[in-house]
Amino acid sequence: MTSRAPSRTLLGGLAVLGLSLGMIMTDGTPASAATWPTPDGSQAVSSTISVSGTEDYGMKRLYGTGDLGSDSQDEDQGPILELAPGAVLKNVVIGAPAADGIHCLGSCTLQNVWWEDVGEDAATFLGSSSSNVYTVSGGGAKEAGDKVFQFNGAGTLNVSGFAVKNFGTFARSCGNCKTQYKRTINLSGIEVTYKGSKLVGINTNYGDSATLRNITVIGDTSKKIIPCQKYIGNNTGKEPTTNGSGPDGTYCKYSGSDITYK
Repeated sequence: MTSRAPSRTLLGGLAVLGLSLGMIMTDGTPASAATWPTPDGSQAVSSTISVSGTEDYGMKRLYGTGDLGSDSQDEDQGPILELAPGAVLKNVVIGAPAADGIHCLGSCTLQNVWWEDVGEDAATFLGSSSSNVYTVSGGGAKEAGDKVFQFNGAGTLNVSGFAVKNFGTFARSCGNCKTQYKRTINLSGIEVTYKGSKLVGINTNYGDSATLRNITVIGDTSKKIIPCQKYIGNNTGKEPTTNGSGPDGTYCKYSGSDITYK
């Protein structure tokens, strides 16, 4: 029997329900480990695609070529996709090379977006308004040598129903951007598969906070992954210094019961 990719109608329905493809079994029960989807075709991207409004790619794979044909940690790379404020991106696989993934210029929504091999960062969230809300619902990312989500702008980042595997830091409030802001990060229903270094990194001196709920960590029997790392951020470009880790009720908001190890 020839397998077929799920229809856009089905994929959109999963996103509405807050469920991502691969994180449910066929009978609707949660899977023990996320299954990465099989893309429905591929498209080479040689220059950044601008997205406004709602764009549903129907599980097509996008990958970089030409000037975007790099999977290095070069900070000057362009993104595969650049989302205008208020844009909604659905059902897409970012393949390799991934360049600098996705940039959100303001509030944005990423629904059922998957990164097969993260380049510099999977997504970078920009924008100077404290009212910005960046929402990542469903999807997954793996093979991130450094960060998955880079939070450079102001506002709130909400990530739910997401799977991450083999990464440096899952979500990081910029530690040395020229312009700094107070940032709020909320993680819920995250499936983490070792190896990894930190789930979230925040700057206490700018009033950042991170809330962790319903986190499942697979394969980290020694508990090497730091759930919440605190830093003293700066705007000079220097590497920030650490400021402790672990729950404190103010900056790192979680308890032991919020994290399950398997």
